[in-house]
Amino acid sequence: MADYHFVYKDVEGTSTEWEDLQRKYGNLPPKPPIFKPDPFAPALDEDSKPKNKSWIDNKTEEELEDLEDDLDDDRFLEEYRRKRLSEMKQMVKIAKFGSVIPISGSDFVREVSQAPSDVWVVVILYKDGYPECGVLMQCLEELAKMYPATKFVQIISTDCIPKYPDCNLPTLLVYNNGAVKANYVGLHTFGRRCTPEGVALILCQSDPVLNDGQSEGETSREAVIEGVRKRFIEKVVTQHENDDDGSTSD
Repeated sequence: MADYHFVYKDVEGTSTEWEDLQRKYGNLPPKPPIFKPDPFAPALDEDSKPKNKSWIDNKTEEELEDLEDDLDDDRFLEEYRRKRLSEMKQMVKIAKFGSVIPISGSDFVREVSQAPSDVWVVVILYKDGYPECGVLMQCLEELAKMYPATKFVQIISTDCIPKYPDCNLPTLLVYNNGAVKANYVGLHTFGRRCTPEGVALILCQSDPVLNDGQSEGETSREAVIEGVRKRFIEKVVTQHENDDDGSTSD
């Protein structure tokens, strides 16, 4: 038959007053000590242990080779992080503009005259409905993307200069350090066929107006001119190849 009696157990190590008196007079054995587990201390991870000469001396040849590979990986990742951060900072520094910015007459002083001294500003005076203005605007849009450290702005001619003659449109004004450095009146200034390459060559004739943000001063001007020449040659070659393909297919 099952035993349904409940056996009460007090907290380990406790005793009654009577038991304490009996132990005092030697009638009961001494009370056993209360069990206390050893304090928990997690084992140290090998990688978290302090590194010293003995730690290296105890490594086998294979372990040392693996350690060298890990250190090389760490150095590579750290170098990659530094390089990537530097590139990102440089890109932020370069990508100042990148498009032709519309401004009004009230914006001119702030956006053009008060531009930082290291920024060249190219201003196009235009009016809607003039095809010549549209042609030059397309060229400037392409140049603005290629040279984001140069600021390109567009403003309606009479908003900039009251009663400015329409026969002078389009007109380019080049500013630097708050002063006009050059002006180009009419589309014919940029040659019989107005192209981004032709406009770039005209703008950089005497000053490093176009800046990609990766070089400065005379070096930038020479780089622009050399890049324009290469792109012009590539266009001619591509056009010639397309003409050959067309004649062959006929």
